[in-house]
Amino acid sequence: MSDDPRVLRLERLLSAPPERIFAAWTDPALLRRWWAAAPGWTTPEATVDVRVGGAYRLSMQGTDGIVRTVAGEYLEVDPPRRLVYTWQWQAGEGHEPPQEGATVVSVDFVAEGAGTRVVLEQRGHESEAARDSHGRGWRGCLDSLERLLAATAS
Repeated sequence: MSDDPRVLRLERLLSAPPERIFAAWTDPALLRRWWAAAPGWTTPEATVDVRVGGAYRLSMQGTDGIVRTVAGEYLEVDPPRRLVYTWQWQAGEGHEPPQEGATVVSVDFVAEGAGTRVVLEQRGHESEAARDSHGRGWRGCLDSLERLLAATAS
């Protein structure tokens, strides 16, 4: 754990095994079903090349119509335990170009009973305000993932 106030760290216990959560994080068809920061938002683009050095590009569209796109490169891929990747917001129509530089996201998928503890850290924020903004977005995305898991429980 870091004492740096610009590091975002979130944990969430999800009701599915690590293999299922890892797949939700890396399968474009599944990403399109949950990667959105708020109810009513959609995911018009989810392109991933899940390998070290591979690129990804994810877009979410808010109820305001604005499309927010992030892109980066996978730095570490260890299925179904860990993903590490760069994170850089892209300039787009309808909103200002991103002010923050690239950050690095690490996600650990830890088996816990019948579920998975997702431990997410995002490092390199330029300010605590940027960290907090990303925290709200990630919490919304994790809420969306929980809804998908509940709807597709078998």
